Amino acid sequence: MSFTLINETKEKIPHVEFEAIKNEILGADYVLNVIITTSEQIKKLNTIYRNKAHATDILSFPLSDTEGEIYISTKETREEAKKFDRTYENFFPFLFIHGCTHLKGHDHGAIMEGIEVKVRSKFGI
Repeated sequence: MSFTLINETKEKIPHVEFEAIKNEILGADYVLNVIITTSEQIKKLNTIYRNKAHATDILSFPLSDTEGEIYISTKETREEAKKFDRTYENFFPFLFIHGCTHLKGHDHGAIMEGIEVKVRSKFGI
């Protein structure tokens, strides 16, 4: 399988076309694990891997050119959605697209934003 979704929380997550979005950005052969996690767990990962001792909404970890992991905190995603004037249900896939684009090797900027706009448009986000 090239896509796995693991929900470590008890929360229901919004409908997201995870695999289709992943395939659009990273390709069908890219192996991606998406872990829905708690604020505490994402804070721990953010502290260890980015030296930032606070929770964040998403973390993307490229494991190789063809494999990666994305961690998403539902609590942090809900809070961030408000800052972008988006609903939680809309912001969740918005954020997933952002994480996939990072795994593709892009940093924040015009190229990354252009890719994200194109994918959001294709999937109605």
